Amino acid sequence: MRLSKLLMLAAGLMIAAGAAYAQPKTKLTVYSTLVPEYINDFKKGFEDDNPDIELVLWRDSTGVVAAKLVAEKDRPQADAIWGLAVTNMLQLKGLGILDPYAPKSLERIKAQFRDPANPPSWVGMEAWAAAICFNSVEAAKKGLKRPSKWSDLADPAYKGHVLMPDPASSGTGYFHVSAWMQLWGEDKAWAYMDKLHDNIAMYIKSGTKPCRMAASGEFPVGISYELAGVAARQGNAPVEILVMEEGGGWDMDTAAIVKGTKQPEAAKRLMDWAASEKANKLYARFATMVAMKGVETDMPFYPKGLEESLIRNDFLWAASNRDRILKEWQRRYDAKIEK
Repeated sequence: MRLSKLLMLAAGLMIAAGAAYAQPKTKLTVYSTLVPEYINDFKKGFEDDNPDIELVLWRDSTGVVAAKLVAEKDRPQADAIWGLAVTNMLQLKGLGILDPYAPKSLERIKAQFRDPANPPSWVGMEAWAAAICFNSVEAAKKGLKRPSKWSDLADPAYKGHVLMPDPASSGTGYFHVSAWMQLWGEDKAWAYMDKLHDNIAMYIKSGTKPCRMAASGEFPVGISYELAGVAARQGNAPVEILVMEEGGGWDMDTAAIVKGTKQPEAAKRLMDWAASEKANKLYARFATMVAMKGVETDMPFYPKGLEESLIRNDFLWAASNRDRILKEWQRRYDAKIEK
């Protein structure tokens, strides 16, 4: 009788375990602007540590993701954001789209990599900065000198040879425009961009693509960011990663919870993981400037002097004036935007 009861108990435990194992995972919808090879690695890391949660990723360019979040404000479709420029995130915060939360490792996050509010509405991941991808082989064929200043790219010799990200769709594109305005003032920045526009072959919707196209030899010059150049160099492309003497803009990827999420606990676990040391070490495989104190990296081909070139970026000004600046930018330069 005792044996029979033990067998029945064992069978019951096996059935219960099987039922628990068979329970569906919590699906967490996450919007991101990160390139697939980055976000897929981050997704795997999180899911390995949280096997009961499945991240359903939806990714696109910065402008598209931000616009989608604004359009869905009253009926949110995303639960969280993992990889969106801070200038966009500040706009979303102002619109009441974010749900503040303090991740467990917040005290180890650098002050400039987090929303100063308590609790913060967003937390930074890693930063990327202005650089030019210069194909020395193609430039030599066309007799182009290596630029050392932003003003060099306004030289008529570069006419039709320069690509730049569209700031309306690319966070990288916008931080270039914002940085020029912060460096020189708006009037001088518009005057510079008018001259630069004469030399632009096309405004590309992605911040990475101008560098990739320069790396492939389609155009000799791509205004982009340093990590895109590093990736091209690691692929043996004849690209030099140039930092301009005047300094340059920069931005950071950030993470946040979307207000109105139907999965608040899972979203908090994602934020805890996104701000963890393990996540920051993953970020450091793709970037040298990460959010967590004490996490460092030594990336091959990384340009010297880049951190010293970063402008004192007023992210709040950039976010507050974004719509006004982009409206004027599109009025002036819309004809050359990639279709």
